[in-house]
Amino acid sequence: MTIVRALVFDVFGTVVDWRSGVLAEARDVESRTGVRADWAAVVDDWRRAYGPSLLEARRASAWRDLDALHRESLVTVLAGHSLALPAVEREALVRSWRRLPAWPDARHGLERLRRRHVTATLSNGHVALLIDLMRFADLRFDAVMSAQLAGSYKPDPVVYATAAELLGLAPEELGMVAAHGEDLVAAAEVGLRPLFVRRPKEWGPAGGDEPPHGLPGLVVAASFEDLANQLGD
Repeated sequence: MTIVRALVFDVFGTVVDWRSGVLAEARDVESRTGVRADWAAVVDDWRRAYGPSLLEARRASAWRDLDALHRESLVTVLAGHSLALPAVEREALVRSWRRLPAWPDARHGLERLRRRHVTATLSNGHVALLIDLMRFADLRFDAVMSAQLAGSYKPDPVVYATAAELLGLAPEELGMVAAHGEDLVAAAEVGLRPLFVRRPKEWGPAGGDEPPHGLPGLVVAASFEDLANQLGD
């Protein structure tokens, strides 16, 4: 099997805990405004709107960043819960995606993985968002790459192919690290090595995704530390 020389990482849910971070901001919004809600349900519904928003954006003639997509879907989700928030508070929720906590194993695990591999993000978040997020969470990558650089969104194959091209690698020399099966299936179709990391608390009580079945070369790890062990880092 071809040696994996670089690793690209999904971010939301794989590297950082989006749910607890966004939920904390939602509860701060409640304390500032007095608007009471089942904020866990609101946040989960907002995240469920993520996939359809990306699909619609891929079909559009002009690329728009994730902040714009989040603003639009948040309005729809709030209306579905019969909630009204001032624009400044809606924007605070949108900006919360730049202030998310890393999973406990992420920082040290990434440092171990960097010993033998080039590491980079490969997220649907745009570059400006990712820079803010990496600084907030104190996470170190060799490069910040985004679907923005391909003018599309995952799981569009062009996103994974562009990442390999930008790193100067053949697709099979690049590993895709993600906690989401759909991401890994799409990456593997382009030739990237699929590396699944379990995040059983991603959706809180609802758990996390399960690894996809039947992908050649699939690695399943319990954490970034476990992934480093399995890759010999």
